[in-house]
Amino acid sequence: MTIYSQHATRGKTQILATYQGPDGVVSKTVTSLAEPRLAIPVVDALNRISAFATVPVSIHDHRERRVGYYPRTHLAALTDPVARTALLGGTHSLWYEYVCLRLHQALADLESAVAALPDTVSRAIRSELEAEKHGLQTGLADFSGTSSEEEPETERCWEFGHPFVKYDDELDTLSDETREQLDQRESGCTSEEREKAVAALRVLVTAHSQGGDVWASLDDPSCRLFAEPYDSDGFYLTIEAPEPGDEGASWEIEVGRWVPDDPEERPGNHTSATGHTVVACALPVAPTAEEIAHLLKSVDEKPLLLAEWAEAPAGAVLAGTAMVVTERYDS
Repeated sequence: MTIYSQHATRGKTQILATYQGPDGVVSKTVTSLAEPRLAIPVVDALNRISAFATVPVSIHDHRERRVGYYPRTHLAALTDPVARTALLGGTHSLWYEYVCLRLHQALADLESAVAALPDTVSRAIRSELEAEKHGLQTGLADFSGTSSEEEPETERCWEFGHPFVKYDDELDTLSDETREQLDQRESGCTSEEREKAVAALRVLVTAHSQGGDVWASLDDPSCRLFAEPYDSDGFYLTIEAPEPGDEGASWEIEVGRWVPDDPEERPGNHTSATGHTVVACALPVAPTAEEIAHLLKSVDEKPLLLAEWAEAPAGAVLAGTAMVVTERYDS
């Protein structure tokens, strides 16, 4: 719906909103700040909010070979703090709930960014979110034929299939590939199985976001976290959620190591290698996001902890955790 940017003028930094109006592309000033460093997190959060709010209502839901629409209930969260809790409680689909989680995180980031700013700036930002929501809701009402006006007037134009947003969040949340991947993952699931898969996805994504400066990747946004801290001597950590619909599956924590394809090379100092699991821990209960985030921070602060864990025999508890080794892969 809107692309945000910052612009220096007369010793201040303006936050600009650029959008498609009835007569073409329009840019207007949202607010001004004393320093560019104050504007950077605000602009970043606003762009993510705009993208996560707009894209779901601008594309078709193609799951199960049908053509439907995604919900629009998430729009209420743009201006209603109480409605934001609902962003973490839905079960519509893996991709939509993934986007709602990212929207919740972006709104929280915006709130943190403006907390120390003057009240005039906070009011301007709230007004901007109101305008963003109003433009989307007006366009959607007209598109769906539920508008009470013959030609509803809006300052910001919205058109299905053409979201005017700044892509993306560097995690490809809104990409076709991610959406198709998550749709495939939930294919054939019952509503109960989908609910469990959504809950697991929230845990992984939230843990990843809580990691701060810890380097960890969402290998597949739907099932696994991968961490290979610097100076870990070739060891790495994988945290994987159960496959949807697999009742007997549990969360898995695995320590693996890269084994050089050339036997003359040393682990951790190779040109090409293949990863091999060394120890695995099947968790009896699902972990919380905080527990996973703590695990990631532990190996980031002490990379060779992974090498220590890799020595643990089956049945032993990994040092500093409550996780029990359920299987070794010594071969």
